[in-house]
Amino acid sequence: MAPAPIATGGAQHQSSPLASPYVRSLIAGGFAGTAVDLSLYPLDTLKTRLQSSGGFFKNGGWSGVYKGVGSVIAGSAPGAALFFVSYEGVKRQFGGESRGPGVHMLAASVGEVAACMVRVPTEVIKQRAQASQFASSWAALKHIFTANNGVLNVGRELYRGWGVTVMREIPFTVIQFPLWEGFKKWRAQAKGSKANPVESALFGSFSGAVAAAATTPLDVLKTRLMLAKQRQSALATFRQIVAEEGTGALFRGIMPRVIWISIGGAIFLGAWDFANGTLESLNRRAVSTWALVYDKKRNRLGAEKADKLSYIYVNMHVIERPQTEPKS
Repeated sequence: MAPAPIATGGAQHQSSPLASPYVRSLIAGGFAGTAVDLSLYPLDTLKTRLQSSGGFFKNGGWSGVYKGVGSVIAGSAPGAALFFVSYEGVKRQFGGESRGPGVHMLAASVGEVAACMVRVPTEVIKQRAQASQFASSWAALKHIFTANNGVLNVGRELYRGWGVTVMREIPFTVIQFPLWEGFKKWRAQAKGSKANPVESALFGSFSGAVAAAATTPLDVLKTRLMLAKQRQSALATFRQIVAEEGTGALFRGIMPRVIWISIGGAIFLGAWDFANGTLESLNRRAVSTWALVYDKKRNRLGAEKADKLSYIYVNMHVIERPQTEPKS
């Protein structure tokens, strides 16, 4: 929740833009997404190569584990920011933290659909580089544009695997986020204070590991669809995997995926709580500082001139508009 505005004299003051929970979600989400994706990228590459048809060594083995990182640098921050803005928005719409797991599930699902607008093209480009189909993210992107005629075909190729990605992400977040929120709520009730970033990170790690293990078959299916040379349906791909490789193939890469996401969950959700808390603190400090400055100006200049001065700061987006109009 945003801190309450501070009333000082005839004006009401609140810092901007950090006063907005959506701006804080945007910044904190971007920070968290970039932190986790860059720090754990090698594990993601190894997981992709294990899941690829042809096997681990044919798709690059242990070499070039940062192939495709360019697409992650470009897509992590906006994808994570979109998720958290949507997630926090839905929670606030339905009553915020006071609501139960159902609201967290709905909020997480909406957040994932929004994030996939950025995440899917990023994944397509990244995984083709990781599986050594192309030397870099840029080469993979250029091939998509040169090998497909027309905007529609390029879009279809960039969003290949959209459906199964959403099918993977929604169950994942429906497991992870209610667990994470539940642990934080339990911590607050048991200790009488909010979970700190370290505790939030530990809760995120466990929640992520459970969700990662449960959704590995969907992750394998998504990887195969994105790396296939020809488009085919998710059902056809699933049948092909089971027929040619057995059901065990659906759990390929489960260990690096669980390790990657359990560590990633700690970094991602811990970084989110840390960044969001830091931004809230900065906002409160800015509010208090302006209230002090305003009072001094009011005492020195008089109420009328101080209210006029506050209007200048309104136009600079430092404070909210005073409740009373200054006299001309």
